[in-house]
Amino acid sequence: MIAAEHGSGVPLIAVHGFGVDHRILLPLEDWVADRPWRRIYLDLPWAEGATDQGVSTPREVADAVRDEVETIAAGGPFAIVGNSFGAMVARHVAHALRPQCRGLATLAGVFELDHDKRRLPPREIVMANESVLSRAGSFRDDFAEMAVLQTAEALTAFERFVLPGIRGADTEVLDRITSSYSAGYAPERTDLPFTAPSLHVFGRQDHVVGFEDGLGTAGHYVRGTFVVVDGAGHNVHLEHPDAVAPLVRDWLLRAEHHAL
Repeated sequence: MIAAEHGSGVPLIAVHGFGVDHRILLPLEDWVADRPWRRIYLDLPWAEGATDQGVSTPREVADAVRDEVETIAAGGPFAIVGNSFGAMVARHVAHALRPQCRGLATLAGVFELDHDKRRLPPREIVMANESVLSRAGSFRDDFAEMAVLQTAEALTAFERFVLPGIRGADTEVLDRITSSYSAGYAPERTDLPFTAPSLHVFGRQDHVVGFEDGLGTAGHYVRGTFVVVDGAGHNVHLEHPDAVAPLVRDWLLRAEHHAL
């Protein structure tokens, strides 16, 4: 499950979203490499090269990651960040291993797994650019499906961090999990308020998961920073790295000072 590892110190676990792989979170390296954290990037079961263990529900995925984090942390502290579907996983792990968790972050996180119940903004392209779309070539549709900013920078980030995971994904595993996609964890509905430092970043134009469902959990995360970034969609950390990077660094600083 561990796909990449960098640095030393307290484990910082990174969990990617649905249909992509760990590379979508590698921009973190440019933001936090100078901090005292051992960055560990996980690949979920559909990622290229991952071993299919037969998991068939989001709960099974989340439980497997919880077990992996228990092994990695070995009873010690850790922090965890999740993107999109990975945010559901990260929130479950952070709550299940609450005594060890120094911090939780979500980027464009799924807070409502049932697609029909999500409160979503209408699809909107804030910055359209036909020449950028033309440059995308064979992956034009993949880029255009998510892009709120059709800029050269966003295209480059998509090609580097997102596209490899899309192309390498095991569709059989994805289809199996999709059939029960809404059967995941929502710890905010059942657990006590989360008291470790947290960060929750959303794109205002995110038509995939939205932002309202996530903002509705603000009362649960009593040390949480909640930010909605305008001009950003589901790949908010790729479209606006200059906005998201300082937020992640601030969260990590708070997590470093959090006493367990």
